[in-house]
Amino acid sequence: MDLSLIIMQLLSGIALGAVLVITALGLTIVFGMLGVVNFAHGALFMIGAYAGLYLASLTGSFWWGLLLAPILIGAFGMLIEFVLIRRLYGRSIDDPLLLTFGLSYVLVEGVRIVFGSDGIPFPTPPQLIGVLDLGIGFFPRYRLFVIALVAVVLLALWLTLEKTRVGLIVRAGARDPTIMQVLGVDIGRVWLAIFGLGVGLAALGGVLAGPMRSVNPEMGSLVLAEAFVVTVIGGLGSIVGAVVAGLMVGISISLVALFAPEMATIVMFALMAVVLLIRPQGLFGVRGRTA
Repeated sequence: MDLSLIIMQLLSGIALGAVLVITALGLTIVFGMLGVVNFAHGALFMIGAYAGLYLASLTGSFWWGLLLAPILIGAFGMLIEFVLIRRLYGRSIDDPLLLTFGLSYVLVEGVRIVFGSDGIPFPTPPQLIGVLDLGIGFFPRYRLFVIALVAVVLLALWLTLEKTRVGLIVRAGARDPTIMQVLGVDIGRVWLAIFGLGVGLAALGGVLAGPMRSVNPEMGSLVLAEAFVVTVIGGLGSIVGAVVAGLMVGISISLVALFAPEMATIVMFALMAVVLLIRPQGLFGVRGRTA
């Protein structure tokens, strides 16, 4: 088999993995810092795709949809945290899980009522249509853009969490909220911001995925499964784990699809099984921490 074809397929896997990374990262941040398993994450991914498509149509620019949709859906996520999730802190982990599970059905059915059940094409921005000659083959410009944008977002997120006072407060609040309250930090605002960030990342993933697949009410279901697989492989609550596992899953799916297309759907579950057999807490998880 031609080496250039394998390399192109590898790049396709990285592009797929980039969307999985940014989506699973939102799930990981919320669980790692709030201890909340957000089963509505896939539905919010889907709503982000619809919001990006609507805003792009309204403004005539994909770029406005890409910028505004994560902000607006992130604000919607903050409303969910303030009205619903906040009441369940300190209770069993099953309570927010069941609440968000029910919320996901409400969101999906609401979108189906408004937009219908049929898929809607999400046009690729004109500036990113076509392919780029990489010397060893041609690769879609849009997918290269997705890889680059996700890399920039990851760098910005790391710098914010590790190098700023805001990031210090967020990390400290996740580890010991009582001490932060004693020091005068409004921990409720910290939790609100974290949940909004996680939802905003899901929405960003939805907008980025839109031009690579049709936008439909069910698109979040598979993404939720993929995001959970990535989160489990990387280790619950581990940001580094989400990045590494997302790329692993994306590349595995893409390469297996090249050699054995019928196995592409299940390879991520096989990969998760192997990782859990060898390292039950995930690649970068902390031993003893479970969902």
